[in-house]
Amino acid sequence: MTIEQLEHLLIGQGFFKIPSNLPEFTFFFREENTYVNVLHVIDYRQGLYISQDQYEHLKKTIRDFFQEKGAKEIHILSLLISTDTEKAKLLCKDDAFCWLINPQENRLLIHENQVADFYGMKDLLEDFLYKLSALPVDEQNLPMNEHTKSAVNMKQDWKQFPWVNSLLVLINVILFIICTFTGNLLYNIGAFSVLNLIQDGEWYRIITSMFLHWDVEHLISNMLVLYYIGNAVEKQVGHLPYVTTYFLSGISGGIFSMGYELLTHNFASSAGASGAVFGIEGALLMLVILHRGKWADMTAGRVAFTIAFSLYCGFTSSFVNNAAHIGGVLMGFLVTGIFWLLMPGIRNNQKRGNLFQ
Repeated sequence: MTIEQLEHLLIGQGFFKIPSNLPEFTFFFREENTYVNVLHVIDYRQGLYISQDQYEHLKKTIRDFFQEKGAKEIHILSLLISTDTEKAKLLCKDDAFCWLINPQENRLLIHENQVADFYGMKDLLEDFLYKLSALPVDEQNLPMNEHTKSAVNMKQDWKQFPWVNSLLVLINVILFIICTFTGNLLYNIGAFSVLNLIQDGEWYRIITSMFLHWDVEHLISNMLVLYYIGNAVEKQVGHLPYVTTYFLSGISGGIFSMGYELLTHNFASSAGASGAVFGIEGALLMLVILHRGKWADMTAGRVAFTIAFSLYCGFTSSFVNNAAHIGGVLMGFLVTGIFWLLMPGIRNNQKRGNLFQ
């Protein structure tokens, strides 16, 4: 493993490199919402030795540097690259924010007294080292040419591909095709019906109804929105949070719909992914807000207007399950905010501007 390879990885994740006069010491930073994350990389392979006091002084210098630039909160993680694990352990034995990379084995070593993760960096580094170890030995320490970049990034690219959303769209389309050949078979056993839910205990209909559509226009309108918005949301939050948001939004839409029908005694059979799709729109709104009101080419006002207009169209149209739309968008908005707070890796997917601009 080379410093250049590690640098390529970090810059690809939105970090900025601070030049140093000493090639053994490099640090990278990324500005977050209210703080700055710094990775302090020490190449401990070339006979370098620094004392504990020198090590602490280096970290203090880094902290002072960012404080002078106006940063209020600075989080620093040291990455020691060394084949001599005992020597490295002595240097950072009392520092919880210090990890070791063994370049011979391409392994990340984290001891019991050290933090188990640092804003999603553990998985990122382990994936990087795993892919690097799969390269031929004579290529593992070569400069980062196009072949090496491709191999190292392959697993990361696959992780970021929105395959969950693509699969959800495909399932909806396949089930609709089946429905065109089987008539009312799937609708009779899978459409949302409060009476079937309560009287017959067929609660599974809350899920199955999310994958059924009455006609091709209904299918296309939902799937187009899901495909374009869902891809962006899944890339940001990850596969598991995305599919969780999708299903919880659809279930929430079903519960809101059931509550509305019980209150109004206006019972009807319904189907469609609209509750889940509105949930993904709610997730998008939350993400744009968390990105300080602007994300990619989207603004919070524009996304909020789109959702409000869609809800308005539903209220002014016949045979539209508006309760499911409201339940879905509220759940998607709420769940995404919770994931953002509980999973630092989601926050780390964004690329911030330069601290010094």
